[in-house]
Amino acid sequence: MGFRLPAIRRASSEVPKGYLAVYVGEKMKRFVIPVSYLNQPLFQELLNQAEEEFGYDHPMGGLTIPCSEDAFLDLKSRLALK
Repeated sequence: MGFRLPAIRRASSEVPKGYLAVYVGEKMKRFVIPVSYLNQPLFQELLNQAEEEFGYDHPMGGLTIPCSEDAFLDLKSRLALK
């Protein structure tokens, strides 16, 4: 017989089902994006860069993307149109 600890959740850290958190830019700004972006070739290029730069160690709790916020926002807007 065991016991359960109550789940501690902070509203700012919750990610809806079907989305994931990524951290971008020098200030590590947090974005929540649809997991469908993972299948897009443009986003996969960023994932390859992230793997090269950070490996699989992402201490922020989400993916760390090695690009500027402006470049990420541009990519995000292009992916949203597809």
